[in-house]
Amino acid sequence: MRKAGDVTTTAEPVSTTAEPVTTVAEPRTSAYTPARAAAQLSAQPPGEPPATDAVTRRQELAAFLRSRRERISPEQVGLVRGARRRTPGLRREEVAQLSAVGVTWYTWLEQGRAIRVSAQVLDAIARALLMDPTERGHLFVLAGVVDPRPDDYECPLFSPTALRLMHTIAPYPATLQNARYDVLAHNRPFAQLFGELTELPPRERNCLWLLTTSEHWRESFLDRDEMLRDLIAKYRTGMAEHVAEPAWQERLDGLLRVSAEFRELWRRHEVATMSPHVKRYRHPEVGLLRLEHRNLWMAPQPQAHRLVAYVPADEETEQRLGRLAELA
Repeated sequence: MRKAGDVTTTAEPVSTTAEPVTTVAEPRTSAYTPARAAAQLSAQPPGEPPATDAVTRRQELAAFLRSRRERISPEQVGLVRGARRRTPGLRREEVAQLSAVGVTWYTWLEQGRAIRVSAQVLDAIARALLMDPTERGHLFVLAGVVDPRPDDYECPLFSPTALRLMHTIAPYPATLQNARYDVLAHNRPFAQLFGELTELPPRERNCLWLLTTSEHWRESFLDRDEMLRDLIAKYRTGMAEHVAEPAWQERLDGLLRVSAEFRELWRRHEVATMSPHVKRYRHPEVGLLRLEHRNLWMAPQPQAHRLVAYVPADEETEQRLGRLAELA
C-alpha cells in the first residue's frame, strides 16, 4: 500500500527489445538476512531524522532483491557464464532481460528509489529470481502490492507434520483450510460424513460454496440455515483485511451470481468472529452426530491457515463415529 507522501517519480518502463549484457563488475554485498537488514535499516547517521516507513521498506526491498539476484547462477536460468564474469550471481541487466523490464528501472528498484511497481512485474521478477513461495510472499509484502495469485502458494504452507496430524485425528473428521474456507486437504472421516471433495473441481472445494449450493450439505447439515448465516458473517469479517485481494472478491462474486439466498444474507452486513460451536449432522448409516468445531492455527496470522477438527460433543456421537470408521 502506498503511503501519503510517497511520490512516484516515474512510470514503470517496459523493455521491448533485448538490451546488451555488459561485463562491468558490481560490488559484492554481504548475504541478506532479515536480522541483518533490520539492523542496517535501524542505524541512522548522527543528527539525521529517522527514515520513514516507505523509505525503510524500499531499502529492505532493495537489499532483498540484491541478495536473491546474487545467489542465482547464470546456468540456472539458461545463460552463459562467460570468462570475464566477476559479479556474484546474475547481473542486473540479466534480471531485467529475464523479467522483460527496463535495465534502468530495475536498477532504480535495487537502489531503493520511489518508483511505481506493478503486481505483474513483481511476478516476473519473482520467476526470474527463482523465488520459492515464502520469498515471493515477502517480495510482495515489501513492495506493498497485493499478490494476484495467492492460491498458487498456499498448499505448500502445510508441512508433512500438519498433514499427519490431520490424519491422526481420525476417527474424528478434520480438514486443513485457509482464511477463505477453501478445503485444502481432508481426512477419511470427513469424506465419509461430508463427501469426497477431491471429486469436485478445485474452485468448489470451499465450505461457504458447498453450504450455499450443495444439496447433500443442505440435507445433511441439520443447522444449515444458521450455519450459512454465521459463515457469511465470518467471511465478511475476514474479507475486511483482504478486500483488495482478487481471490476473495472472485469467491464473493461467484456466490452472489449463483445464489439469491446468499445475496439476501450478504446485504445484511452481519459480522462474526471465530468461536467453538456445536452443530448437528445426519449420516444415513450411523444417524445423528453432534460435533464441536475446533480450530488449530497453522500460521502466525489470525484466521489464516488452520486445522479444523470436528470433535464429538457427547458419548453417543463418539460411539457413532467409531461405527462410521468401521464402514468400508
